[in-house]
Amino acid sequence: MPTWTAFTTSSEQTLAEALGAALETLEPAPYGVGVFEIEDGSGLWEVGGYFMAAPNDIELALLAAAHGAKPFVVSELPETDWVAKVRRELVPVHAGRFFVYGSHDADKVPEGAEPLLIEAAMAFGTGHHGTTQGCLKALDRLIEAGVVCHTVADIGCGTAVLAMAAARVWPETVLASDIDEVAVDVAEANVTANDLVGRVVCLEAMGFDHARLHEGGPFDLVFANILKQPLIDLAPDMATHLAPGGFAILSGILNEQGDEVAEVYAQYGINTWHREEIGDWTTLTLQKGQP
Repeated sequence: MPTWTAFTTSSEQTLAEALGAALETLEPAPYGVGVFEIEDGSGLWEVGGYFMAAPNDIELALLAAAHGAKPFVVSELPETDWVAKVRRELVPVHAGRFFVYGSHDADKVPEGAEPLLIEAAMAFGTGHHGTTQGCLKALDRLIEAGVVCHTVADIGCGTAVLAMAAARVWPETVLASDIDEVAVDVAEANVTANDLVGRVVCLEAMGFDHARLHEGGPFDLVFANILKQPLIDLAPDMATHLAPGGFAILSGILNEQGDEVAEVYAQYGINTWHREEIGDWTTLTLQKGQP
């Protein structure tokens, strides 16, 4: 069945969010709506919807005009078996000791690797993106340095690949949270597929805003693979919930944004321990100072 998309941009977050909410009221209704800051330094916000039937061009034009956005660009996407496509194009990934693979590549897991099974249908966070690879390599680097973490949280966990990686190497319960209910469902499915039920606990939460996260800290290690602005907004809570001497592995940061994020965290006594660039993306490993 064909799919239609409608995308536009706005220069203001509040207008973009209002437009996203207005898209939900259209008939035919979109089956998905997204509002995202474009991480290219432009300050623009992208608003998009996905439709099973062609959206009404006039209604879209009126909505865009009413919310100060550019006209929507509507496209019809060809029918594609996305799972088959991903399986063809995504090969297993080695990141330090970790091996991220789909079930179709189960016979390729090398001896001695820490395997992480993520199905091809759940492509975001499989380890192929530079941000996820960077976080896995940062974790491997900490392990090689002799760091042992007894309390670990993965904030904005997505597929929970990072939480599962930590649970593979340390015998502690890892808390994995995401603001999106669907992401939490995906994370729980992956935890089950990797035989880590009880070792990784998945929570629906914004940042650290959950009783389990309050009770489980302070944390020796926190992953946050999100985006620049949410990472900056998270800095005060990170300072509160990170144990003295604890580490934060941050990504979702474009290379040119790395200094800004690092400087914000340094203001809270969380300083750069290591920095790595993979493609366009930077991963920061930070350490909170001792009292």
